[in-house]
Amino acid sequence: MTAAQSAPDDDLLQVLRYGPFNVALHAAIQARGLSLDALRRRLEAQGIAVSLSTLSYWQRGRTRPERAGSLRAVRGLEVILELPRHSMLTLLKPNAERPAGPWPPIEELCPEPGVRDLLDEIGDGGERRLTGLSLHDQHVVGRRRELREVRTRAVFQAQRRGVDRWIAVYHNPHGALPTSRTARGCRFGRVRMDAAGGLIAAELLFDRALGSGETYLLEYGFGFGEGGPPATEEGRGFRTPQHEYLIEVSFHPAALPARCYRTWRPDGQTALEDAADLRLSSYHNVHFIEFGMPAGYHGIRWEWS
Repeated sequence: MTAAQSAPDDDLLQVLRYGPFNVALHAAIQARGLSLDALRRRLEAQGIAVSLSTLSYWQRGRTRPERAGSLRAVRGLEVILELPRHSMLTLLKPNAERPAGPWPPIEELCPEPGVRDLLDEIGDGGERRLTGLSLHDQHVVGRRRELREVRTRAVFQAQRRGVDRWIAVYHNPHGALPTSRTARGCRFGRVRMDAAGGLIAAELLFDRALGSGETYLLEYGFGFGEGGPPATEEGRGFRTPQHEYLIEVSFHPAALPARCYRTWRPDGQTALEDAADLRLSSYHNVHFIEFGMPAGYHGIRWEWS
């Protein structure tokens, strides 16, 4: 490839780095020499239906992809346009200056009837004043195929001054409650549990009230011990788009799964969908990382045979 041929790609990488989304999309389409109709047909071949008018609106900045189906189309465009993975999705990160739309109720993600009661007992944790920048969940599975521990590392950014806490919710489908908990960079405040539903809601208190735009790092975990519940799937529900989510499952060498899958569903009533196969590493863990992902439930499931 000559220097003259590589120049458009160099310019495109600059636009992909700084955006905005519509300018980057237009530049990528021009660099690849594809028409909107060609893009539409290639997306359709991937099982993704997007109209010509929608693609045109995205390119001109009249609308932005926000729904789960639209964000899936953006991932498809990255492949078709031969762009770095997540480069377009990263440009769709939530904008603190845009007014937030109505959040779906938590019951749509966790259909257990007791979850609302637990949150009402604790009160407002400032969730609407925080943006999730990065969240890493690690699930540890023991030798008896039981869940031993769930660890979380999160980075938040305050959108308004004064927020000083966040509420963590964990639900185990087998009705098991953790027997221990840990915290780093924060401390547990009020904790409420529903033994019948396998639900726990915990208030995580920061060391201070944050200023507008300030970021905060915390870690917390729930332990189950050797008597933990059976485990074949773990994940997390998000009520708003998340900048970055990393989920990892670590298996005991004596309990390695036969197959692993990435899973997704838009709400708690919809059946889980296998979105992709995942490969178990030689270090006995499996993971996926996603950027600019939509609200909904994202997880990993596995089969033992």
